[in-house]
Amino acid sequence: METFACEIVVVGGGVVGLAVAERLASVGREVTLVERHGRFGLEASSRNSEVIHAGIYYPAGSLKARLAIEGRGLMYAWCERRGVPHARIGKLIVATEEGSLSRLEAIANGARACGDVPLSLIDGAALRRLEPNVRGVAALYSPATGIVDSHALMASLASDLVTSGGTIAYATRAERIEAGARGPRVVARGPEGIVAVDTRAVVLAAGLEGDRLLRASGVGPEIVPDHVPVKGEYFSVRKRGLVSRLLYPVPPPALQGLGVHVTLDLSGAARLGPNTVTVSRDAIDPDGGPCAAFDVDPDHAGAFFEAASRYLDGLSLEDLRPGYAGIRPKLAPDRFVDFVVRDLACAGLPGVIALAGIESPGLTASLALARHVEALCAPYVD
Repeated sequence: METFACEIVVVGGGVVGLAVAERLASVGREVTLVERHGRFGLEASSRNSEVIHAGIYYPAGSLKARLAIEGRGLMYAWCERRGVPHARIGKLIVATEEGSLSRLEAIANGARACGDVPLSLIDGAALRRLEPNVRGVAALYSPATGIVDSHALMASLASDLVTSGGTIAYATRAERIEAGARGPRVVARGPEGIVAVDTRAVVLAAGLEGDRLLRASGVGPEIVPDHVPVKGEYFSVRKRGLVSRLLYPVPPPALQGLGVHVTLDLSGAARLGPNTVTVSRDAIDPDGGPCAAFDVDPDHAGAFFEAASRYLDGLSLEDLRPGYAGIRPKLAPDRFVDFVVRDLACAGLPGVIALAGIESPGLTASLALARHVEALCAPYVD
């Protein structure tokens, strides 16, 4: 087994892994990013709504709230500097009945408790003026919400990582992490076979793959819990021009999901989704390749149409076409659970920083997560 040395290894080439690796390389660290696929962002990072969230829904003081708000500002600034296509188009959370008004008020109060989350409550008439095809008794308007080209974002992070001296090892799968004499050792399988990389710190940002790697490294679920794969399907909307902003229903209090919502891409095309379907780990290709778990069931179009038609006029069932599906690495399918970002010194792996449950708002929070992880790595590399 050939052995190499590197100051920091980042496992996972999604948007969070790329952001972490880029940040560490930009401050002068020797960084290698290990990605099991042949290119970056082939899993959850490329199968989502591409929304820059304002930080509305999350409990005050939670990592999701803090990092979404910080990350939102960092994301807009990054996109401006790097020329990443994006648009701050705003979002409406629509109440379709009087009984939902108290829930809107609770969402607004919770957002205010988190800090910098600009919101305004508008009545049904004002809602119609903003979006003539949207029907509701009131709505919360979030002017800070936007959309981003996630592929272009990840490409910019990968480019800056390499420019700063970092390395990306594609088609290389981390098999396990061991405690070495002077720091963690990553054992990985690459194109040339098994290699070992001696490091001072490891950042595990491998999404759904992360808990498998932790179990292989002797870290139990009492330290970092297992992921629950939750599938979300999207349907594209053939009709254009129905709305100019993102539309969300009032979500359930437990935040199992945000409900089937209407998002736009940068060309103005609309899509509906995602729904929430728990899937078996056995149904997912262990190598992360295409499989039936990522198929969109065309028979679900009726449910999507019914959900969106509660607040959107002008839509017909014939307008919907199966789009794509993603699988979110949730820690629980039926309640709010915060991001887990944990130093595994408590598990006998000092210098290993594990990230788990990085679902929405993970894309928005990615640049802020990178700074948070940088601080956790500092004791091991300074």
